[in-house]
Amino acid sequence: MRKRRLQRKEEERAQGLVIDPEKARARVFQRAGKLLAAKPRSVAELRERLLEGRGATRAAVEAVIERLREYGYLDDAKFAHSFASLRVQQRPIGRQRLQRDLWLKKVDKATADAALDQVFEATPEAEMIDRAIEKRVRLRGKPRTRAEAKKLFDHLLRQGFAFDLVADKVRALGKDAIEED
Repeated sequence: MRKRRLQRKEEERAQGLVIDPEKARARVFQRAGKLLAAKPRSVAELRERLLEGRGATRAAVEAVIERLREYGYLDDAKFAHSFASLRVQQRPIGRQRLQRDLWLKKVDKATADAALDQVFEATPEAEMIDRAIEKRVRLRGKPRTRAEAKKLFDHLLRQGFAFDLVADKVRALGKDAIEED
């Protein structure tokens, strides 16, 4: 029985179906390097992508992730902070939207909240919403009707700004200009 099992493993190895664990780990490490070179990723996101690879075992993936952490290539806190600060620099965006985006990147809630606190400490959300309104007004003009004000309101909510903040800013912007329907 044991002889037969060993013989089957030898045949599989000869056909290339089973690879040496050390070779598997090397393959997973190379794939991780390629994935990280393409774009920064969170630990959970990278783990998920590596497990999809051919010949990747959970043990090999965990060993590679641990090694990448030791080298400093994987750090969820740095990833979350750089991701959030880059998004805020690119365009005005609210905290709720960034929190959702980090959740989609599989960053845990505590790490995401710490990164968002740092980012919005440097650039307050009230300043960000002012930039968003300024840009929207520059492109479409000041809202003159309730319908236009509602469109601006909805746009700002989709950008992830808090409901109360959006309501105050839109009310202040259109106090004089909005006509009654």
